[in-house]
Amino acid sequence: MPVRIVTALALPIALIVLLRAAPSVDARWEDQPAHFWIVLVAGVVNAGLAIAVSEAGRRRKDARLLLIGLAFLASAGFLGLHALATPGVLLEKGNAGFVLATPVGLVVAGLLAAASAVEYPLRTALAIVRHARALLAAVLGLLALWALLSLADLPPLRSTVTPEDAEAALGVFALLGVASYGFAAVQYFRIATRRGSGLAFAIAFAFALLAEALVIVLLSLTTSWQLSWWEWHLLMAISFFTIAAAAQREWFEERFSALYLDETLAGHREVTVLFADLSGFTPFSEANGPEAVHAMLVAYFGELAPMLVDDFDGEVQDFVGDQIFAIFNKRGDHPDHALRGARAALELQRRAEAIRRPGWPRFRCGVNTGPVLAGVVGDRGHRIHGVFGDTVNLGSRLEGQARPGEVVIAGTTRDHLPDAADVEPLPPLAIKGKAEPVQAFILRAL
Repeated sequence: MPVRIVTALALPIALIVLLRAAPSVDARWEDQPAHFWIVLVAGVVNAGLAIAVSEAGRRRKDARLLLIGLAFLASAGFLGLHALATPGVLLEKGNAGFVLATPVGLVVAGLLAAASAVEYPLRTALAIVRHARALLAAVLGLLALWALLSLADLPPLRSTVTPEDAEAALGVFALLGVASYGFAAVQYFRIATRRGSGLAFAIAFAFALLAEALVIVLLSLTTSWQLSWWEWHLLMAISFFTIAAAAQREWFEERFSALYLDETLAGHREVTVLFADLSGFTPFSEANGPEAVHAMLVAYFGELAPMLVDDFDGEVQDFVGDQIFAIFNKRGDHPDHALRGARAALELQRRAEAIRRPGWPRFRCGVNTGPVLAGVVGDRGHRIHGVFGDTVNLGSRLEGQARPGEVVIAGTTRDHLPDAADVEPLPPLAIKGKAEPVQAFILRAL
């Protein structure tokens, strides 16, 4: 670890030791409005991080991002509660909710941060993602209960807390939080080193600062409103703004990809791919103006893309001119992906015919099932989370073998469909780049 980073992490501890050793230097600054707004703004920034990371985790179904988002949400929520309970702002005097909100929030967030730092296998990660709503409800429920007891001045948080009582109650609890942040910081530093990621490094640095903030919270319980007490507020603000600044520097496409689990970043999947394009698109474009072409594509894709996502849980990977490319089971959570892809292709043709106006070209579809590598490719300027392998190439080739209005599926897709599927075998297809002829079928109905 670079010397400057070690020095930066050592400074907060050195400062608290200096302030505690020289009480005359540890000046008192009691400004309730300033405290309220400083802490609230830091909490809002952290809440913004929680939303951004959680959305990325939801989209990619990545357990690590989900847990990081929950950690940010917990720390932001409790920091906000600490701000709202500032004496003289919303409450006449401080209570246990004001004193204990931050350390409790830091420990809860630390446990979630440590959980996020584990490299989960695919099955475990998907199990965590399946319980995302329950985990979110647990965090929000804890925040709501704390807010009710603290802001309504209800027991057990209505009473004031002496430093002696707080130290005794929080000591062992805080050690758990410090250990959790320490583990998370080390793990994310390893990720940053392995992947060369500034964002992962910022996460590691921020978690280390939060561990120090938790230590300083305990050391400054007897020095409320003095400089030593304000220090942990500053450390938390620095940690949140460090992460926000690092995230802002990332390219907006797959912004948090440096934090993905290895399985999300580059994992093997069995998927079904669907390619559909418009037969006769080039002559139509030549005969009609760009406005007519645009209106046609908007009419088609405005209906078909949401259908693939909402009705069949596919992922629309790309539009290339008149072609749409969709993937089923990219996240590894749909074992019936071949059936989904085949049904989606039939529904695409049905809806396209309903949308089609006189003179508009018709779609042809190709569907293939097989292994791929699903992961991130590219860097700043253009970065995507795609699928790669011969399965994708063959799916695209099968599209070209279909006639307008048809769906052509590979033999591997047919093997996953019910026996009652209405299919018509095609003669073995000589596909460019394939050493052997390919077995394929026209899919009529399911």
